Amino acid sequence: MGKSQNIRVALIGAGPRGTSVLERLLANWAAAAARSGDAPAAPGRSLHIDVVDPFPAGPGHVWQPGQSRLYLMNTQSFYPTLIPEEPGLAPPLAGGSFDQWRSARRQDGGGQGGGGQDGTALSDAERAELAGLESDNFPSRALYGRYLRWTLAELLERLPDGVTVTFHASSATAARPAAGGFDVELDDGGSLAVDSLVLALGHIESRLNPEQRAFKDAAEELGLLYVPPAAPADVDWQQVPDQETVLVRGMGLNFFDVMGQLTEGRGGVFVEAGGVLEYRPSGREPRIVAASRRGTPYRAKAGLDGYYARSITLRYLTESAVARFKAAGIQPGFDHDLWPLLHRDALWAYYATLARSEPVAVSDAEEFLAALDDALRPHAHAAGSWEAVVAGLVHKHVVASRRLNLPGLAAPLAGRSFGSRAELDDAVVDYLDDDARRSALGEADPVKMAIGALHTGRAILKTAVADGGITDESWVAELRGWFESFVEGLASGPPALRSAQLAALARAGVVSFVGPDPKFSVDRGAGVFRAVSPWVHDAPVEARTLIEAMSPANRVAINVSPILRQLLADGLVRAKVMMTAEGSPVQTSGLDVEPHPYRPVGANGSVTEGIYVLGLQLSAAQWGTAIAAEARPAEGPAYTSGQRTLRDADEIARSILGL
Repeated sequence: MGKSQNIRVALIGAGPRGTSVLERLLANWAAAAARSGDAPAAPGRSLHIDVVDPFPAGPGHVWQPGQSRLYLMNTQSFYPTLIPEEPGLAPPLAGGSFDQWRSARRQDGGGQGGGGQDGTALSDAERAELAGLESDNFPSRALYGRYLRWTLAELLERLPDGVTVTFHASSATAARPAAGGFDVELDDGGSLAVDSLVLALGHIESRLNPEQRAFKDAAEELGLLYVPPAAPADVDWQQVPDQETVLVRGMGLNFFDVMGQLTEGRGGVFVEAGGVLEYRPSGREPRIVAASRRGTPYRAKAGLDGYYARSITLRYLTESAVARFKAAGIQPGFDHDLWPLLHRDALWAYYATLARSEPVAVSDAEEFLAALDDALRPHAHAAGSWEAVVAGLVHKHVVASRRLNLPGLAAPLAGRSFGSRAELDDAVVDYLDDDARRSALGEADPVKMAIGALHTGRAILKTAVADGGITDESWVAELRGWFESFVEGLASGPPALRSAQLAALARAGVVSFVGPDPKFSVDRGAGVFRAVSPWVHDAPVEARTLIEAMSPANRVAINVSPILRQLLADGLVRAKVMMTAEGSPVQTSGLDVEPHPYRPVGANGSVTEGIYVLGLQLSAAQWGTAIAAEARPAEGPAYTSGQRTLRDADEIARSILGL
């Protein structure tokens, strides 16, 4: 080992990211000792890890095992893992992917051994969920939290010689440079002297924006209920009154958590009746009126047996194409260089699937696909005209009702107006039913396969844009400016079951909708929140409750984390600033960091040695930092980005240990 002294490190945050660093520290310590042949506990060689988090280590804040089982993960059982599987990394001491854990617990009944830090076996509720949970099902967040806790317990049972771990159920409030390291202050009055620390803070709250503060103040003044952005498990849903109208702003993933708590969570049930899902209310449900910019929720995921559709192989936006940019010394722009390649992949996926699954919609399919293949190839001499050539081919060969309109997929109500809210509700239910039908078709549906190409392309984009892979102006105005919200609305949606449930709730009159481009306000005279859409010609929606169905902003500059605010104030870290095409500085959501491993850049522009960053606070250096690490798929490609967060954790561990 490069460091022979006693090493002391603090992990600030004990959710999946912090636990990944712990796992990598143990694995690399053991591997280094095995290589050297030295006794790991020899004099002068020890490793002490202080783990600081007010929430139980492993699950951390978001994945608490005790939360409602109505909160589902947004990935199937086969996807997530805490344990790396890359052969070049130090072998793990224990654990495996979530799916391996799921399968093993079903076989052993969830009984003895490794039952979490409390030493108990799985609960009846956990066993019941496992009994019906298959590899391609969506597990509850609570069960994933149980996996994280179980895996951590297994690791702690296999601590290498010379390693000790102490857990602190408190929050770190400050980290100040001291001789050879840092003094970390805790909110319980304690302090830790460490050589290095890892910021794995995960989802942290941010200050409310001006409109949200105004709504909060108005609610306090008028006796209304305002629920600001929050993790759904942190909200007391019983405070939302029965039967009253409730406005819900946001129709992304958090919306479905709110929906579940206010319906099934209040005793209602969904039943199949004549092949249609119906909702049987309990009578305690509020009347939910939902709003979002698009006016519709995210599209549901297709029914697939893998994270990526097997029928889709990217032809244009590939890892080799990205490598060619780098080899040529080109820093690509998203709109100019990367999107045209991914756009081609989406077009090919759509029309190849259409020709296969709906041959009556395509004339001379073989001729069409051959011409389309030629038109989509990136010809240097025709870079600006390929879209027109493709449009001409589509016009000639594809019936009008089956031509792909990608922007229209993301905004299904665009260009429409509605004479009443009832008319709007019917249109949204039609959209939900159609989307659920397409999800059920899986790889036979051309729309879902176009979206599947975009989804697969994200795995390539994460590698292409990381660590300054695209220009600042392209990151700000293009990748984050339009593409992120566009692709999330298409490819980051809920399980198809949730869309079917929403349609059933709308048919039952439990859920209604505001319409696109909603405007919210407070009517102080009437003592209500109010929402109106310019495209729906009906009276505004009025309610005494407004729920923000979204997570906190996760912007480091406006966060409320005591330690992050102290580090910012003392100049040990700073928010990343990027320049727009006009030369204007824009403060991004993440920290300014120097790779690899990721260390923060301080206010004076120098790297702050001894501090490492992992996870969401890397959002200005990486794209898509919120999603878990991907278990290596049994079939198909394993993209470089899939286990990147675990490699990041490994780099941090090796740097701390001096390897």
